[in-house]
Amino acid sequence: MPVTAAPAPVRRSVPGRIRVISGITAASLVLLFAALAVGTISAREGLRVIGRDAGPQVVATAGLYLALSDMDAQVANVLVMGTAYPDQRRDALARYERQRAEANRTLLQAFELSGDNPAERNTVQSVLDGLGRYEQLAGRALLLNEQAAHPPGPPPDNVVRTYREATDLMRVVLLPQAYNLTLESGTIVRATYDSQGVLAPLARAAVVLAGLVALACLVWLQVFLARRFRRVFGPALLVATVTTAAALLFGTSALGRDEAHLRTAKVAGFDSVLTLAKARAISNSMQGDQSRYLLDKERADTYQHTFLDRSLSVMYTEAGSLPEYHTAVAGHTTGYLGLLGPELVGRQGEVVAREYRRFQAADKAFRDLVTSGSTNEAVAERLGPVKTAFDAYDRALTELAGTHQKVFERSIRGGEGALDNLWRLLPFAIGAIGVLMVAGVWPRLREYR
Repeated sequence: MPVTAAPAPVRRSVPGRIRVISGITAASLVLLFAALAVGTISAREGLRVIGRDAGPQVVATAGLYLALSDMDAQVANVLVMGTAYPDQRRDALARYERQRAEANRTLLQAFELSGDNPAERNTVQSVLDGLGRYEQLAGRALLLNEQAAHPPGPPPDNVVRTYREATDLMRVVLLPQAYNLTLESGTIVRATYDSQGVLAPLARAAVVLAGLVALACLVWLQVFLARRFRRVFGPALLVATVTTAAALLFGTSALGRDEAHLRTAKVAGFDSVLTLAKARAISNSMQGDQSRYLLDKERADTYQHTFLDRSLSVMYTEAGSLPEYHTAVAGHTTGYLGLLGPELVGRQGEVVAREYRRFQAADKAFRDLVTSGSTNEAVAERLGPVKTAFDAYDRALTELAGTHQKVFERSIRGGEGALDNLWRLLPFAIGAIGVLMVAGVWPRLREYR
C-alpha cells in the first residue's frame, strides 16, 4: 500500500506565520492610533481648561476686583464733590451703578464656572453677602452726604465715619476675597499648563515610538510575503505603509502645533491679560486713594502710603516716599519692574508707560494743592486733570490687554483647529489602513486553501 507523504513543515507553517505577523502589525497600528487618540484627548482637555473654563474664570474674577474697587472709588469721588460739580456727581453715581451691576454679573458667572468646587462657591457667596452689606453702608454715607450739603472737600464727621465702615469692608474683606477667587482659578490654569508641559512631549514620544513600530511591522510583513512568495512588494501593503507614515507625520505635527498654540495662549495671551487686569484694578484703587486722601484727614497719611505701595506694585522704581517716587518716575523711561515691567514692550507698551508718567505727574500737582491748603483747587484738580490723565492711562492699559486677549483667543482656536483636523483624520486613516492590510494579506492566505 503506497504511503502518502506529509506536507512539508515549512509550507504548513506559512499561513500561521502570516497570521502572526499580521496580528502583530495590526496590534502595533492599534497602539499607534490609541496613542494619537489619548494625546488628542489630553491636549483638548488642556485647551478646554485654559481656554474655556478656568482661564475665562480667572479673567472674570480679575474683572470683579476692578468693579469692586471702582465702586468704592466712585463713592469717595461723590463725597468730596459736596454740593458742587453736579455733572461729575451724576456721572460718578451712574458709573457706581454700572460697576455694581458688573460685579453682580461677574459673581454669577464665577459661581457658574466654579462647577462643583465648594470652596469657590462659598467664596462667591461670601462676596455676594459682603457686597450687600457694603451697598447698605455706601448708600447711607451718600444719603448723609446729601443731607449735609457741604462744600467741596472733606464731608462732616458722620459721613466720614460711615464711609470708613464701607471702605474698610471693601478693602479688608471683599477685595481680598475677590483676589482669592482669582488665585484659586489661576492655580488650576497653572497646574493644567504644567501637566500639559509634561504630558504633551510624552504623548508625542509615544506616538512616534508606536508609529515607528507599526512601520517596522508593515515592512516586516511585506518583506516576509515578498520572500516567501517570490514576488515584488504588494501595492496594497505599500499604500498602507505610506498611509501609516502620513498619519504618523500628521499626528505628531498636529500635537506639536497644539503644544505651541497652548504655550502662546498661556504665556503671550493669558498671563499678560491677567497681569494687565491686576494692574488695571490696582491702578483704579489708586485713584480711589486720591479721593480718600482728600475726604478723611485722619487717615490721609495712610491713604498716601497706600497709594505709594500700589504705585510700586504696578511700576516699581527705587523710592522711599511718594515725592521720591514722583521724581523717579518722571525721569525713568525704561527698565521698569513691577506688574507692568514685562508688559511695556512695543508701541502699545510705550504708550502705557507714557500715560502712567502723566498720571503720576498729575497726582503730584494734586497733592501739592492739598498740602498748601487749597482744598477747592485740589478737588478741581482731582476731578479734572487727574481724572483725565488716569482715563488716558486706563484706556492704554485696556487696549494693550485687548491685544493680548486676541492672541489668547486666536491661539486657543488654532490649537482646537489642529486637534479637530487630526480627530477627523483618524477614522479614515484607521479604515483605509485596515482595508489595505486585508487586501494585501488575504490573497496570500487564499493560496493555501
